Amino acid sequence: MKTRHVIFGERSLTKVAGLFMNRGRAEDAAQQVKRTLGLDDAQVSLVGPPDGDALSSPAFSSKLEPEQVGIWRTLVRAHVVSGLVGAGAGLLIYLGFIVAGSTAVISTPGMSLVAMVFLGGLAGLLVGGLLTLCPDHYQVIAAVRRAIRKGHWAVVIHPITQVQIDQAIATLQSCSYRVVRSL
Repeated sequence: MKTRHVIFGERSLTKVAGLFMNRGRAEDAAQQVKRTLGLDDAQVSLVGPPDGDALSSPAFSSKLEPEQVGIWRTLVRAHVVSGLVGAGAGLLIYLGFIVAGSTAVISTPGMSLVAMVFLGGLAGLLVGGLLTLCPDHYQVIAAVRRAIRKGHWAVVIHPITQVQIDQAIATLQSCSYRVVRSL
């Protein structure tokens, strides 16, 4: 099992969006991407002014974040895994202080252990929260939102492999006026 599957519950962690001036070109690009890359309908979405531009709009949010169940799995997995890793790191730091002969830790071993494991776990939970937020997705969502407000259209692709990411970017760069992607 890959490391990313331990933390992330979504199949596609990357978003690639091509922005278009009109619906016709966007539809043509969506069909070309599906045909060229062999993607299914769930991986390619056409987003335009009828979908609205707010994440509260069901059409907009489902096209930009189609794996709602996967997001919840990511939330749980990221917090559990990173919290445990953080607590483990706190334990290792505690053991390092013990081995180093730190007077402060040796004089209060129980309190020091609890404090270091707690702070390590807390730091891990904060990292889990950051992983769940996926701040890199905001760049794509904001670009698509701005385009829709101007009356433009977007093709949003949810590739799974690096090959699909590279091919999606190349295909969209050849026919759209702008391509944005998350990490």
